[in-house]
Amino acid sequence: MTSYVFLAEGFEEVEALTPVDVMRRAGLEVKTVSITDSHRVTGAHGVTVEADMLFHQVDFGDADRLIAPGGMPGSSNLHAFEPLNHLLRNHYANGRHIAAICAAPAVVLAPLGILSGKKATCYPGFEKVLTENGAIVEARRYVVDGNVITGNGPSSALLFALAIVADIQGKEAANTVASGMLLYPSEAPYYF
Repeated sequence: MTSYVFLAEGFEEVEALTPVDVMRRAGLEVKTVSITDSHRVTGAHGVTVEADMLFHQVDFGDADRLIAPGGMPGSSNLHAFEPLNHLLRNHYANGRHIAAICAAPAVVLAPLGILSGKKATCYPGFEKVLTENGAIVEARRYVVDGNVITGNGPSSALLFALAIVADIQGKEAANTVASGMLLYPSEAPYYF
């Protein structure tokens, strides 16, 4: 199965590309998807990325994880794209997995009801949107609650990505990737 990371103009580059890199290191199939009419999408800090595919060209029937990076106005642009909202709602309603980081949990997922009754985190300042939409806010770098993983921001992108790997392949696989990236000293206990 394939996981998909969605790119809109103004996406947070670290939050989009770190999960792609980490998941590929773990041997997982992950593709970047532009929600624009162009494969070239420019992030919030002026980094232009060539997406693997365009939204309207993808059959998401094989989708494992749908992943929304944060950033502004990237998160707002993702939320404004109704075909993505429809896909996220259906994916979640069918018990499938979704992940979002930074502003995206609040701006993209919460208005769709995906976080209602779920523990979640987001970029500081967006917590009220989560609670207004029924989420249980946790001030943590990442939160896993059932089939939803959320992260709080750019510095947590690596842990967020490793949490996705751990959820798919198990803690040992996530720790192997983390160790290979020198995230932890070899004598330290692992966190997944």
